[in-house]
Amino acid sequence: STANVPEDDAPNRYSRTERTTFSRYSRDANSSGSSLQSNTLEKRIEELERELAKERQENARLMKMAQDKEELIGKLKEEIDLLNR
Repeated sequence: STANVPEDDAPNRYSRTERTTFSRYSRDANSSGSSLQSNTLEKRIEELERELAKERQENARLMKMAQDKEELIGKLKEEIDLLNR
């Protein structure tokens, strides 16, 4: 069987724009914080989002490979059954 992918994926619940908007409001509310620190955090968030996108691509690729292998196994089982008859 294929691996189960949860339908309610928490990181996907909020769009990138909603998260960005939230970070802007948070930054404005904390005007005493350093803009350098905010820039560093924003860059780190962007870096993490890129890493997450890569991980999701890799996960999708691996899921596709697993499905392809399962299909091949099923076809080979059918062929074995036919040969045994």
